[in-house]
Amino acid sequence: MAFLDCEGNRLHYQLTGDPGLPVLAFSNSLGAELSMWEPQLAALDPDFRILRYDTRGHGLSSAPPGPYAIADLGRDVLCLLDALEIQCASFCGLSMGGLIGQWLGIHAAQRLDKLVLANTAAKIGVPEIWNARIELILREGLGPVVPGTLDRWFTGPFHAANPAIVAATAAMIHSTDVSAYAACCAAIRDADFRANLGSIAVPTLAIAGCFDPVTSPQDGRYLADTIPGASYVELPAAHLSNCESASAFNAALGRFLCA
Repeated sequence: MAFLDCEGNRLHYQLTGDPGLPVLAFSNSLGAELSMWEPQLAALDPDFRILRYDTRGHGLSSAPPGPYAIADLGRDVLCLLDALEIQCASFCGLSMGGLIGQWLGIHAAQRLDKLVLANTAAKIGVPEIWNARIELILREGLGPVVPGTLDRWFTGPFHAANPAIVAATAAMIHSTDVSAYAACCAAIRDADFRANLGSIAVPTLAIAGCFDPVTSPQDGRYLADTIPGASYVELPAAHLSNCESASAFNAALGRFLCA
């Protein structure tokens, strides 16, 4: 296990692969940890040095007091890159990680080779939904939100065919620090990049799941249509398309990153 201190925030990360290869950084969904990217490792290891990390308050990273903004989570990434002496990397973020990717594309494009925005949107949801979730988890913990989260993350057929993966995912969400989860909910609630997407000058791929009830294909197409030169791929999956449609996700990622 490896850790770095980023301005008092202890971040857990894993950096694997040949130091001579270009770096590909992965950023997680809300409630997930770096293990969510296991389905991508074997496919991308030959071509990339892979950096995975736990967002603050998730996995083995520390949970500094809130409130958080997406800018704070983006600066955590830059701190990590600086500490590891990585001048430039490709970045793939899913859901909350995709919001972080948008912030980096707008504010730190010089640190990015290519940008992948998976199952995300320029604005995710409405404040009322996030406020209700924050109030619920601060009162009752994460237990009440786990079943609904799993239903949004995976389709019914995937649930039925992969009970072990679904159970492990539930355990991952349960392990998240409640206060940090709430602070990240607030960061997502307050993020709105619709007015700034046109300034992203990094080659970008938007990936959406055709069964995603959280960030719809319409959201993904909006990203691709608004970011100059961006491309779009739609996969047969719900919200965690990197897991549910891993082979297709990996193929799309490889084609885009290696082009």
